[in-house]
Amino acid sequence: MIVRPVRSSDLPALIALARSTGTGLTTLPANEERLAHRVGWAEKTFRGEAGRGDADYLFVLEDDDGRVVGISAIAGAVGLREPWYNFRVGLTVSASQELNIYREIPTLFLANDLTGNSELCSLFLHADYRTGLNGRMLAKARLLFIAEFPNLFGNKIIAEMRGMSDDRGRSPFWESLGRHFFKMEFSQADYLTGVGNKAFIAELMPKFPLYTCFLSEDARAVIGQVHPDTEPALSMLKSEGFSYQGYVDIFDAGPAVECETGKIRAIRDSQALVLAIGTPGDDATPFIMHNRKREDCRITAAPARLAAGTLVVDPLTAKRLQLNAGDQVRAVALSAARESK
Repeated sequence: MIVRPVRSSDLPALIALARSTGTGLTTLPANEERLAHRVGWAEKTFRGEAGRGDADYLFVLEDDDGRVVGISAIAGAVGLREPWYNFRVGLTVSASQELNIYREIPTLFLANDLTGNSELCSLFLHADYRTGLNGRMLAKARLLFIAEFPNLFGNKIIAEMRGMSDDRGRSPFWESLGRHFFKMEFSQADYLTGVGNKAFIAELMPKFPLYTCFLSEDARAVIGQVHPDTEPALSMLKSEGFSYQGYVDIFDAGPAVECETGKIRAIRDSQALVLAIGTPGDDATPFIMHNRKREDCRITAAPARLAAGTLVVDPLTAKRLQLNAGDQVRAVALSAARESK
């Protein structure tokens, strides 16, 4: 398995992946025209022809037979070309000494506070390949790319996590709040934002704080909660240093997590090493490795061994990276010490 930049020839596979994601992956809509445009723009991005506000680093996970089975991406900076909205969860205190009443009421403020940060987005792996190192490699490959090219990204990295919805794609938060302002199904609003139509959010959403006590009990319960399918991704990000700071998605109330770029474990601890080809040994540790290239980027994960400033890998791993013995490689242990193996 390798992670590499997307190519235009990958479009049919991406359409198939998008159709299998269901509701909730806003940045990967099953729209051929939109995806074709995105792939073309990603190719320009990897060639260095896009500014940070327009940069879209779109990666695919490819097996050794050339099948594209997963996707992940990094947005260079959010909100510099299209508005970027979140709810900031706040608190309003009401008190009366005369009546002996004191109430703390959570509130939701429509905010653009996360504008300008880089974003990890569009993570999806085909169900048949959710085994072994594949999921962690697909997710963390982006971090190693950022470590290699830090000047391309912001001082903070964010990730919006999928919020709660049922098997039919019904979001309790949307049903209690969004539907009253947008008069459409959650899936339709989610799709419209995915294809770039975000102006309606500013036009229709209330600008004043929203008191959560007016929402249904089910809606209040899911604010800041992730969909069960997203819990492994959230745990992985937390192990890398990401945390929830009170921002949620305006449609399903899923949490946005964030971390200063230089404090992310895989970025902070990665190092440039000389590649050695041999036998890593039975006690080798899984590493994620990047060939230090941009347009011809190749990233993979495999057992490897550190030895006197070199990283010893087997011949297949070197082949996947398109590297020879003596070439430079950027690498880091695949998992944080506290992350489940």
